[in-house]
Amino acid sequence: MGELLQVMGNRRSIRYFEPDKPVEKEKIQTMLEAANRASRSGNIDYWKALVVYRDELDAATLDGLRTPTTTADLDLAPVQIYWFADLSYADPNNFKRNLGDLVKVGALNASHGWSEAYIDETVIGQIISPMLSDMAIVGWMGTIETGLAISQAMLAAVDQGLGVCLHAINTETAKQVFKYPDHWVPCWTLLVGYPAEDPQTGGQRPRRSISTMAFLNNLDTPFEEDPAVTEKLRSAGLVQDPVDVDKRAAEVRQLARRFGLPE
Repeated sequence: MGELLQVMGNRRSIRYFEPDKPVEKEKIQTMLEAANRASRSGNIDYWKALVVYRDELDAATLDGLRTPTTTADLDLAPVQIYWFADLSYADPNNFKRNLGDLVKVGALNASHGWSEAYIDETVIGQIISPMLSDMAIVGWMGTIETGLAISQAMLAAVDQGLGVCLHAINTETAKQVFKYPDHWVPCWTLLVGYPAEDPQTGGQRPRRSISTMAFLNNLDTPFEEDPAVTEKLRSAGLVQDPVDVDKRAAEVRQLARRFGLPE
């Protein structure tokens, strides 16, 4: 079992950040590079990210970017990353070029039927072009694959000792302030900083059993967990202890007092 499972298990939604501890640009670059390695259909560059340092915003702008769920954490996090799906890339010509490049480098192979002719006649002609005529499908593709990029960026942040928390984008203010183009679909704001809270004290967030959400061979058969495998995953750090409510409550009281927040 590798370190990746431990990183996944350690990820929490952090809401108490060290407000005066800067996040190194190197670590942000690492997060973005992790995003850039995420899976994507046709090797299309859907994701776009705008990195904003809190201290570069005036107080009125920062307050305007707030949503009902970005309360004190927006003030505490030193970095905000705004993620968008760029739907202009959903163009048959981009798919044709990128798929052709993948054939040339051996990522798509003749053994599986791939060739320049197959791309032109079958993939573009019968699949991609009809699919891209439906903007609902384009939006789905762009946003879900931007989500894959965000997920990898979050794990890279945790691996570097940072805390992260996803929030909705205040699209009205963000559009006015950042002037992103209309073909960019806003997805999420990712707050980034060094945690002021102990991720372990917060415990692993409640999750329902995978057997309530995953199925085997048909939708009448739940995918039942093997207790022995679950124990291995616990040893690897993916499955962790739930929150100790009393210990967490004490930590939250201490943090609220430190930052002058309501208890």
